[in-house]
Amino acid sequence: MSLQEQFQQAQLDSKNLSERPDNMTLLKIYALYKQAANGDVAGERPGFTDMVGRAKYDAWAALKGNSTEEAQQQYVDLIEDLKG
Repeated sequence: MSLQEQFQQAQLDSKNLSERPDNMTLLKIYALYKQAANGDVAGERPGFTDMVGRAKYDAWAALKGNSTEEAQQQYVDLIEDLKG
């Protein structure tokens, strides 16, 4: 199975986890997905009043410079660990 196929399967698997991950893990899942799908973060950081948007932006920005393949592999590995 190619990395792209594994990534797509992991996206499906992420919706069927036996228990909901904690917020920090959810942020990591979000950031890895965005990095894999869109590349480096773009746009302005949300304002102070948008705490959720700001946390998501910061998590994604922390992955800046990771390649699509690196982010996809980390995403697949994380979802596999959560399924475990």
